[in-house]
Amino acid sequence: MKKLISTILVGAALAGFTSCGDFLDQEPQSSLTPEGFFKTADQLGAYAVNLYGVFPTHDQYTYQLGTFIIDNGTDNQVGKDYNSRWAAGQWKTPASGGAWDFTTIRKCNYFLENVLPKFEAGAITGAEAAVRQYIGEIYFLRAYDYWTRYAQLGDFPIVTEALPDDKDVLLEASARQPRHKVARFILDDLSKAIELLPATAVGGKQRINKACAQLLRSRVALFEGTWLKYHKGTALVPGGPGWPGDAKAIEGFNIDNEIKYFLTEAMNSAKPVADAVAGSLAENTATEEGYSSQTTCINPYYGMFTESNLNGYAEVLMYKSYLLSSNLTVSHNIYMQFQRNGGNSGWTRGMVNSFVMENGLPIYAPGSGYDEAWENQGVTATLQGRDSRIRIFTKGDGSITSYNTDGSVSRFAMGWIVNSSNEMRNVTGYGIKKGQIYTADPGSHDHGVQGSIIFRATEAMLNYMEACVEATGAVDNNASKYWEAIRTRAHVNAPYTVTVAATDMSREALGDWGAYSHGSLVSPLLYNVRRERRCELAAEGFRMNDLRRWCALDQLAAKPYQIEGMKFWGTVYDKSAGSNPLNIKNDSGEELAVVVDVEGGTGNMSDPAISGPYIHPYQITNVSNLVFNGLTWTRAQYLSPIAQSAFRKASPDGELTNSVIYQNPGWDRVANKPASNL
Repeated sequence: MKKLISTILVGAALAGFTSCGDFLDQEPQSSLTPEGFFKTADQLGAYAVNLYGVFPTHDQYTYQLGTFIIDNGTDNQVGKDYNSRWAAGQWKTPASGGAWDFTTIRKCNYFLENVLPKFEAGAITGAEAAVRQYIGEIYFLRAYDYWTRYAQLGDFPIVTEALPDDKDVLLEASARQPRHKVARFILDDLSKAIELLPATAVGGKQRINKACAQLLRSRVALFEGTWLKYHKGTALVPGGPGWPGDAKAIEGFNIDNEIKYFLTEAMNSAKPVADAVAGSLAENTATEEGYSSQTTCINPYYGMFTESNLNGYAEVLMYKSYLLSSNLTVSHNIYMQFQRNGGNSGWTRGMVNSFVMENGLPIYAPGSGYDEAWENQGVTATLQGRDSRIRIFTKGDGSITSYNTDGSVSRFAMGWIVNSSNEMRNVTGYGIKKGQIYTADPGSHDHGVQGSIIFRATEAMLNYMEACVEATGAVDNNASKYWEAIRTRAHVNAPYTVTVAATDMSREALGDWGAYSHGSLVSPLLYNVRRERRCELAAEGFRMNDLRRWCALDQLAAKPYQIEGMKFWGTVYDKSAGSNPLNIKNDSGEELAVVVDVEGGTGNMSDPAISGPYIHPYQITNVSNLVFNGLTWTRAQYLSPIAQSAFRKASPDGELTNSVIYQNPGWDRVANKPASNL
C-alpha cells in the first residue's frame, strides 16, 4: 500500500525530503489496507480504542500519585522540586518535541476518509448503533487531541485530511489558523460526535459516550470564551497588538461577539450533563477515613476516587478500569505512594485556606468560628469545622493509611515532611489523600486498582456556573441549583450568597492566584465561582489551564509568590526548647531531627528567621535555587513555545526564518532561548 506521510504535518517529512523511507509513518501497519480493513463494526471499534492513549490516566504517572499529581507546580499543590516555568528565564524554546504534533490527528483523519464513504454506502457489517458510536468516537478523539494542542499553543493548523506526500501541499496545510477558528472547529467535531454517540456506549463507562462529548464541548467553549475575555488587548488573541498571525485570516472578527458565542455554547453544552447529575451526586458522609475496613467504603464520595468499579457513580461519565491478573500484572503504582509516604506532593496553605467553614463563611470572616490558634495544634486541628472536602482529602496527624488483615491499622507518619526521598516527601505537611485506598499493604508497589476518572459530570455544573456569571454577571436559576447541590454535598451552608457577602478579595488574594485576572482582582461573585471550582476539582488536573485562561498570573511578574505549607515552628511538631527539636516520628516511631541549613543546602526544613513559622518548601535551600525569593511569571508563558525543529521542517529551504509557521508571541524560534516580556 502507499506509505503514509509523517504524522508531524510538515515535520519529519521535510527534514529529509529526498528519501521517503526516512520519514514515512507506517500507521496503519503495512499488512493492512483500507480496502481489506474497516469492514466491520468490530474493526472500527478496535481502531478507535487504540487511540485512547490521549487521555491522562493513573498508569502514565509511574511512582507518583497518578493523575492526582498533575496539579503539582500550581498554587494548589506542589512537589519538592519547582517547575522551571516559575523561575525567570528558565523556561526556554525546546529543540524538539512539544505540542506541535499531528500523530493522532492524522490517524483520525485516515479513519474518517476511509470509513465515512463505506458507512454512507451501508458497506460496514455489524450493528449500526455500534458503527455510529465508533465513528463518533473518532470525531471525539480528533477533537480531544486538537484540544490538548490548541490549549497549549493557541493558533494551530486545521487539517481534516490524511494529506499526500507532497511538499507544497504540506507546507500550505501547515499554516496556523487563529485560535478562535480552531476552537470552533473543535466544537464542530464534538457536535458531530454528540449526534453519533449513544447515551450508554457499547463498552459501558470504559468508552466514550454522548455526555463525554457534551462535557468536553463545554470545557473547550469555556476555555476559549474566558481566554478571549481576559487576554483581550494583548498579542495572545487574534488581532491583538503584536499578534503574529495573518490579518486576512481574521477579516470580520469581532472579539466581543466571539466571547459571547463561546460562553453561550459553554452553557448550552454543559446544561444537559449538569441537569442529569445534579440530583444524583455521590453521597458524602463527611467521614474522613472513607473506609471502615479493607473493603467497606462508608463514604461514597470518597470512594468515587478510590474504588476499582465506578460504574455505579452517576457523575462518573468515563473511567479507566484496572484489574490485577492472576500473575499480579501491574496496574498502576499509586497504591504504594498513597499508603507509605507523602507521594512528593502536598496542598499549599493557600489552597487549604480557600475552603470555607461549614457555615459558609471564609475563615477570616467574623463569626466563622475559625481560630488561628488551631494551626499550633497540627493539621487535623487546623481543618476542623471546614468544608468537608479538605478534611476528607487531607492526611492529618495519625490518619489511617490501611486496615490490615490482622485487625490492626497503619497510620500516616508526619515524619515524611523531613525524612524521605524527593519521590516520597510530604512536601507541605498537608498530605494529599484524594485517591488513597485502605486495603492492607501487600508488600509491593504495583498493586493499584483504583479506577482512573477521565470525565466527571460535576465539571459540567461548574462550567455552566462560570460561563453564566462571565456572560451575564449573575447566577441564573440553573447555576444556583448546581451551586447549592455542590455545596450541600460538601456539607457547607448551601446559600452561596452567604460566602459572597463575606468575601474580602484582599484576603483571598494572599493564597489564591485565581483572585486575579489580567493583574486586577475580580468580583467577589466571580471569585467564589472560581473558588468552588478550585475546591471541587482539586488534584484533578484542571488548575494550570484555569489559571492560564483567566490570565491570573500577571501579578507574579511584579511580586513573586512564596509557596507556603502548614505551620511548623511554634506548633506541636516543634520542640525547639528541648534537646530534640522535633515532635514527629517516622513509621517506626523514632523521633526525627529537623535540619535547617539554607546556605549549605543540607537542610530539610525552612528557616523561621527567613520564612516565618510556615513550611516554605522552596526556601529550604538557597543552593542552585532560582525560586528562593518566590515564583515569578512573564505574559508570553501563557502560551507554550513551538520547538525549533518545527520551524526548520516547515521551511521550504530548511531556514528557520523562512518557515511558513510563526512562533508564539515573546518566544524565539531558536532553541534554548527564554521568553521575553510582552
